[in-house]
Amino acid sequence: MLDQDSRVDPRHSPLGNESPSAIVSGGAAAVLGATNRGRDIPDVQRTAPYADALRRFANERPMSLMVPGHGTGAERGSEHLSALLGERAAAVDIPLMLDGIDLGENSPLAQAQQLAAGAWGARRTWFLTNGASQANRTAAIAVRGLGDRVLVQRSMHSSFTDGVLLSGLVPAFVQPGIDAHHGIAHGLTPSALDAALTREAEAGRRVSSVYVVSPSYFGSTADVAGLADVAHAHDAALIVDGAWGAHFGFHPGLPESPARLGADLVVSSTHKLAGSLTQSAMLHLGHGPFADRLESLVERAYSMTASTSMSSILMGSLDEARRALVLGEARIGDALAAADEMRERLRGDHRFGIISDGFGAYPDIIATDRLRVPIDVSALGRSGHWVRARLSEQHGIFVEMSTATSIVAVIGALTTPDVDRVLIALDEVAGAALADPDPMGVSEPFPELPAPGALRALPRDAYFGDSEVVAAAAAVGRISADTLAAYPPGIPNLLPGEEVTAETVAFLRAVAASPTGYVRGAVDAEVSGIRVVRS
Repeated sequence: MLDQDSRVDPRHSPLGNESPSAIVSGGAAAVLGATNRGRDIPDVQRTAPYADALRRFANERPMSLMVPGHGTGAERGSEHLSALLGERAAAVDIPLMLDGIDLGENSPLAQAQQLAAGAWGARRTWFLTNGASQANRTAAIAVRGLGDRVLVQRSMHSSFTDGVLLSGLVPAFVQPGIDAHHGIAHGLTPSALDAALTREAEAGRRVSSVYVVSPSYFGSTADVAGLADVAHAHDAALIVDGAWGAHFGFHPGLPESPARLGADLVVSSTHKLAGSLTQSAMLHLGHGPFADRLESLVERAYSMTASTSMSSILMGSLDEARRALVLGEARIGDALAAADEMRERLRGDHRFGIISDGFGAYPDIIATDRLRVPIDVSALGRSGHWVRARLSEQHGIFVEMSTATSIVAVIGALTTPDVDRVLIALDEVAGAALADPDPMGVSEPFPELPAPGALRALPRDAYFGDSEVVAAAAAVGRISADTLAAYPPGIPNLLPGEEVTAETVAFLRAVAASPTGYVRGAVDAEVSGIRVVRS
């Protein structure tokens, strides 16, 4: 079983006892390089300086003659918001550039970001209010300063593709491990990364940065330390899309934070499982060999992607989520116990399977996020989409995602779900499915994933160039102007600048025709047409 990774990496730094002001003025995020994995928690990590500053502002009940226009109080113009969110939400929704809150090098906001850097083992952390998508775009723009070539795990998030287009990076790709039966993309082994980087170098294409995804949507976790070692040996910075692992490193039953394992930049979607509000996220800068060069590059890129009206509510939730995680080993343990109980009880039911039980067959997976419960429902004779809809419509239980064969339950690191309620609902849904199976409900296996076409133009040039929509068959041999990704498994099959191949067209149309598949980015649901660069 690969349910946990309790290794202690030697790159950990001891927790310190510095005050927030000492952390900021001394640049001492590095001395806060460990979490509460059996260590004493310093008093400074028990504070939430930015969130507390918002509380002080609200408690003073100021008269607001500035934006936002709701006036920061129920009796002063925000009654409509108070009716939905409560009075406190409007009271702490304040603008940037206020003394005692976010102005200055040693502001409460700066202190909160340094505390976050310490909690995740980073050199520096940026708070984001446009999600991990902002982090991906920022990272792509920043690493362009290291060089123009990036090697990308093909299952990258679309927002990193956006960053490639914006920055003018020249991408090359490496395929992750694939579970063809369930349509799941996993990760990379260090050896696969080394082979891909060697291939590029031998062709005279020196790669300056690498982008990998760990953990996956289904909780499979790659050997980040090994990937970092390989990337650095090739003089390339490593970006880890750890969007789904923002809670890593805060409990011995979870994998380690990628920033402590040698990653140079870590995308962290803090709202997903780590307890902050939706759309809040972080970008962490590691302590690796590129840190000095990357810090200023990220700072400049961040100024291009951040709003000048960043939400104080979202940033306050990041500060509080960090404190809750640092202090929350017992709560995280309860969440892990609930997830373990759910898996164990499902293992005893022949109608279900636990997909992660088979992760040991994949060399790219070295650990599993136990807070993800991927459930194989194919024995029910109904698709995962049908099961997911039935759970929500009839039982008020919403699971994160579904595929043709599975559903995935996600348990927040600070939450404890009612396992009995979930199992009772699944039992009733399974009974209904088996009593009335749908022969069309579970699709036939999809065709083999096609190899991508050759990159014949820079993605930026193809995307912004003159384009036209042609019939799918007529697109073969032309240059794609769009990004198209068939789900499952969600790996981009066409990117701007790539040649459209007959195999790719056949695959896309087969997935589109399936009752359990669709193609993201297509000009129509059937993929009858494809947008290409005008000849």
